[in-house]
Amino acid sequence: MAELSTKEQLSNAVKDAMRNREKTRLGTLRLVQAAVKQIEIDERRKVNDEDVLKVLDKMLKQRRDSASQYDDAGRKELGDIERAETLVIEEFMPAALTEDDLDGLIRAAISSTDAQGMQSMGQVMNELRPQVLGRVDMGHLGKKVRAALA
Repeated sequence: MAELSTKEQLSNAVKDAMRNREKTRLGTLRLVQAAVKQIEIDERRKVNDEDVLKVLDKMLKQRRDSASQYDDAGRKELGDIERAETLVIEEFMPAALTEDDLDGLIRAAISSTDAQGMQSMGQVMNELRPQVLGRVDMGHLGKKVRAALA
């Protein structure tokens, strides 16, 4: 049996959430579906798994940022809502890379691009981006690449 695309998994999860009357989960999944549908409408094309992962990654960043801002403002109940949405979105993300795997990918990207110093950081990041999308925080990746090139 063929593996379901991330978009199909989202659709099935929405149906399950409706059947199980999971209001919070359903709302979060519908937000994700709406963001994916917006890309299809705006760009007049079908989205692939990479596009869906980009949307999920962006939504995760937004929720984490919002949760920390709510916590700083003393609004714990709103931060908890954001963290609950984060947990739902994370279910559709690929497994995170370990530090050792990440270091190996960075070494491979540096050697394949013949990177020499910081001026080559963009080339290395472009080489790594498709391999790590949704599996590692890009800010963390940038710091590791910068350290490897220094």
